Amino acid sequence: MGVIGLVLLLIGGGVGVGVFLAEGGWHDASNAVAIPEAKLPDLGEPSPVLASLATDAPVPDPTVLSGRLTPLLTSAGLGTGVSAEVVDVTSGDVLLDMDASDPAVPASTAKLLTAAAALVTLDPAKTLTTTVVTGATPGEVVLVGGGDLTLSRASPSLTYPGAATVDDLATQVVAALPAGTQVTRIVVDNSLFSGPLTAPGWGAGDAPSSYAAPVTATAVDGARVSPGSQARSGQPGIDAGSALADALGEPGATVVLGDAPAGAKTLATVQSAPVGRLVEQTLSMSDNMLAEALARQVAIAEKRPASFEGAAQAVTQALAGAGIDVTGVALSDGSGLSVNDRVPAGVLTDLVKRAADGSLKDASALLSGLPVAGYDGTLFDRGNAGAAPGTVRAKTGTLLGVHALAGTVVTTDGRLLAFAVVADGSGDEAAAENTLDDVAAALAGCGCR
Repeated sequence: MGVIGLVLLLIGGGVGVGVFLAEGGWHDASNAVAIPEAKLPDLGEPSPVLASLATDAPVPDPTVLSGRLTPLLTSAGLGTGVSAEVVDVTSGDVLLDMDASDPAVPASTAKLLTAAAALVTLDPAKTLTTTVVTGATPGEVVLVGGGDLTLSRASPSLTYPGAATVDDLATQVVAALPAGTQVTRIVVDNSLFSGPLTAPGWGAGDAPSSYAAPVTATAVDGARVSPGSQARSGQPGIDAGSALADALGEPGATVVLGDAPAGAKTLATVQSAPVGRLVEQTLSMSDNMLAEALARQVAIAEKRPASFEGAAQAVTQALAGAGIDVTGVALSDGSGLSVNDRVPAGVLTDLVKRAADGSLKDASALLSGLPVAGYDGTLFDRGNAGAAPGTVRAKTGTLLGVHALAGTVVTTDGRLLAFAVVADGSGDEAAAENTLDDVAAALAGCGCR
């Protein structure tokens, strides 16, 4: 029996049906009934799914707002040394100022400075390149770090969506080398970064730990000991070289640190996710290693040494050049892990406010990278029933005795506010975090008129 197929035929202004038999060919369907041409209804212009905030939403009264927040900000939960500021994004008016110009230990809210500096200095679409070149002797290749610490041993990465992979590098290397070449030695070139591997103000147990590692220009999986793990490595560069050896099918190859020979031929290159995406990942996960890598890229762009000192100077310089008042800012690193860092709460709110109102050019990734309370990032398990879902987006900051929160909040009347609270004399971590969450919820629930 042949195969029968039904075929729609255009007949004049209508549609008919033809029959095709696999063994017998076409059978004329001239007696098919014409179907009138279908007409789609006029749907009109689509309305927006996500409407922008109304700029005429009521502004909280500063006196009423202060009355709501002051009891929380002066409570035992935050301890001593509290500084805070609340700013109306649309008007720029300061609604609350509690020692906001006083320099304070920012903890990880310092990543807002690094993120903003990276976005205003670098093209957010820029990617970071990792390269493999020929070595000085037969059987030797050199892995040249370009500062992309998200390069992954897993395909795809278990931690950084969009990351380049070691497997991709290895595939290109094998294709570029003469057939049958055995790689017996891998040199890892970390020369893009300079200076000490840890920053002043980092504790002896900070690198390696679950949150930091020695900062080198070459690493895999954010300097983690294995893909997806929490523990970070004490030898990120060597780990990256070993990962390349494994991917090349040469796990016994010797791996050492060194420099690429002048004029070496390029065998392979891979690109990181764009800087804008790296900024989002840095803020959402409060990733110290990504923050340090981005700070070094700012240093390179500002023609300073790609060291802790050079990066700290470059970040501050970039922000000042973008119109941010950096009075009181003193940085020792790009992540906020150093206890030597000082940032006034007012600088944090100024950064967030300018990113939100568009006056800080190309800084949208700073906002999209902020954790959403009760939903994702470092705020996924934090929030308060008094705040509607999605109304609080903020960067957390936590060190021993330091707890901070800085970001945006939409009030119950639909007004967008920028806020920052830094408590660098707090003791009880749970009490401090709960109080910070209460402050954010009070802002979100505030008509305050």
